[in-house]
Amino acid sequence: MRALRSRLRNWPVQLHLVPVNAPYLQGARLLLAADCTPFALGDFHRKLLDGKILLIGCPKLDDAAFYRNKLATILKENDVRSLTVVYMEVPCCFGLVKLARTAVEDSEKKIPLSTIKVGIRGEILEVEEEPSRLPV
Repeated sequence: MRALRSRLRNWPVQLHLVPVNAPYLQGARLLLAADCTPFALGDFHRKLLDGKILLIGCPKLDDAAFYRNKLATILKENDVRSLTVVYMEVPCCFGLVKLARTAVEDSEKKIPLSTIKVGIRGEILEVEEEPSRLPV
């Protein structure tokens, strides 16, 4: 059996553990993924991770306010090119999208944000591209 190649480019991946000044964040295209998404979406690496820096967290079980502030700091202190949030279709998971939007606003930078909703059966249900905008 041929092994699939991992597309993971950084370590650690848990948002709680990622240093805000990690060199791999400069010029990065960030993928912020809810913890469950790589398990539900069997082709996660090929479909979503290639060329991106992965950050993971759970908006229900982890400290969402801490994540929002940490992500805003990462966005402020690094030249991040884009942010994609991948989350599950379950209601609690949308909190990751909300905290990402707030973090972009708090960063006071014009960073393109896109969201990808994954179904509990492993299919991509929805992809949204939000225009990059400066906070009002």
